[in-house]
Formats: sequence, structure tokens, C-alpha cells
Amino acid sequence: MKYTDSHCHLDFKEFDLNRVKVISQCLALNIKNIIVPAIGPNNWQAVLELCQKHTNGDVLLHPCLGIHPWFLNDLTTDALQELAIIVIKNNSKLCAIGEAGIDGKIAKEQNNLAKQIQFFDFQLNLAIEHSLPIIVHHRRSHNEVIERLKKHKPSRAGIIHAFSGSYQQAKTYLDLGFKLGIGGTITYPRAAKTIKAIKRLPLDCLILETDAPAMPLFNQQGQANSPINIIEIFNILCDLRSESKEVISQTIEDNVNQLFCFRV
Repeated sequence: MKYTDSHCHLDFKEFDLNRVKVISQCLALNIKNIIVPAIGPNNWQAVLELCQKHTNGDVLLHPCLGIHPWFLNDLTTDALQELAIIVIKNNSKLCAIGEAGIDGKIAKEQNNLAKQIQFFDFQLNLAIEHSLPIIVHHRRSHNEVIERLKKHKPSRAGIIHAFSGSYQQAKTYLDLGFKLGIGGTITYPRAAKTIKAIKRLPLDCLILETDAPAMPLFNQQGQANSPINIIEIFNILCDLRSESKEVISQTIEDNVNQLFCFRV
């Protein structure tokens, strides 16, 4: 069995002292692909450079470029044009646009929902223009995110990152062609609604992720997360499902390959 971590911020400073070791650990665990989403102009180049170092080898890193809703408050719309330019320049290297989306908690704190929608809409259109999937951030924003996806109808769809929600919300995303990123959320007992949904959903809509160094597992709270935890997330997912581990592993890798055209 082999694995893909579909969402890992491996360029973050938390990995500066052990990045090579972590990648070696991933190799030993048969984690063959890691998708590295950017969060804004400040790390676009770092993501590209990191992934370029690992385009030929046993563990492949794949870049996404985007603007995360947490980090747009100090940006002007010039950043959107800069994103469009760098995507054109690096189109042959990218596997997706993202991380992009809408965060209801931040919108309430910073009173910037309209700006988040503007930036998300632009990135949805960018994904459509370049025929790339999009990595979608959501938090307390299902209604707003779904409204934008229905309006723009991204042709390659993408991943609803760190899905947490009901079965009906999940089905709405599936009907729009999206797959669901399943990560540390399912290790938390309080996530009963999401766990119940994941038990019922078709296997061909699920993709594994860690969001490392964020989103630690329940039994690792207070610690930096790592892509090697994709194995524990996989095992917990297997406990929730009726299919064999082999079937689950192969189907999830098929889901990844269906969604992404990895550029190597």
C-alpha cells in the first residue's frame, strides 16, 4: 500500500530543523506524494523551491499556489494579479490552486467577508482558466462556500480541505464534483457528526490529509503535526469503514490520481 498526504505545509518553519528527516520517514512508510499548498505571496516562492528539490525521487512534493483567507487582510487586489502571473509562469509545475476559501470565524473577527469572497472568486476563476483543481478552506462557511462553487462551477473541482460537517453538506460538495479531505478531525470524539457522515459516504469521494504542522491528532494535541501521521489517519478511517484496508488504500490513491495530474 502507498499513501498521499494531500495537504501538508512542509515549507513552514516548524519543519526547518527536521524536514529531511521527515521526508525520509515518509519514504520508509510508503508515503509517496505530498501536496504542499501555499498560503499567500510570502511563501509562493518557498513552496515552489521546496517542491522543485523533490520532483525526482522516492517522495515527490507537488506545489499549489493560492491565498488563504486567514492572510489576506493586509493584501490589496494587486496580490491577485501577482498570483495570476506566477501561476502562468509556473503552470507546468502546479497540481492545484490553493489554499483558498472562506473562513467565517475570521470574517466575523475582521469584518472582511466581502473581501474573502472577492479573493475566493478570483481563485476559482483562475482554477477554471488553467484547468486545475482547487484546494478549498472552509470554517463556519459551508453556505458561503457552496454558493460560490455553484456560481463558478470549477471544471476540475478539487478538495474540500479538512472536511467537517454533516452528511447532507458532504453530499452537496460531492454533487459539485468535489472530494473531501479527511484528516485529524476524525480522531476527535467530539467530531461525531463528521465521523457519522464519513461512515456513510462513498469511498470514492475521500482523500487523506494531515494539514501538518497544524491539526494535530487527538492524542498529540500540543505537538506539531507531521505527514507521517497520514498512516494513523488511514488506520482510523479503516476502523470506520466496512471495506478492507487494501481496498480503502487503493481507492483513495485512485481518487488522488483522478483529481490531480502530478507534474514531474
